[in-house]
Amino acid sequence: MPGEQGDLLAGDRANLRGADLAREALRAAREASARKAEERAQADRPKLRVVSGRGRRRRWSGAGPDDRDPQPFGRLVSRVSVDRGWSNRLTDATVLGRWPQLVGPDVADHCTPVSLRDGELTLQAESTAWATQLRTLQRQLLTRLAAAVGPDVVRRIRVVGPSGPSWRHGPRHVRGRGPRDTYG
Repeated sequence: MPGEQGDLLAGDRANLRGADLAREALRAAREASARKAEERAQADRPKLRVVSGRGRRRRWSGAGPDDRDPQPFGRLVSRVSVDRGWSNRLTDATVLGRWPQLVGPDVADHCTPVSLRDGELTLQAESTAWATQLRTLQRQLLTRLAAAVGPDVVRRIRVVGPSGPSWRHGPRHVRGRGPRDTYG
């Protein structure tokens, strides 16, 4: 039958009656629906885009790793610290916080890092003998620290011996005997 073969000519459509006319209308409706479905499918497909600088085309995330996937917390923190300019201060804090792992337990048991300012690390030894020992180990300590946290983080080490008890707290003070003069 000509209606099943494809499009009918305009003259043939005028001659259709009854069931043949209904079949032709149904076929035309199905073709129109298929065209619209194809157009909708093309509109819903993700657009191919070039990811900045890499020249790679990307579609949906899929099974492989992607920038939009959840990231490890450490990676996010390091990215934020670099963006905000905190990396130098965090590196300094790494030296003070990981002191036993950086220099080893033998040295860490006998000295305490006090401060790290402008590349100068101040260490307080538990005894004068250990202060002398740390001064002789200074070059090896600098090498270890440079390998662990970077070459310019610690440039010199200042070793101070143990000190007696002090009434002085903080960077500012007033000359004189202090609170002792009120006893009595």
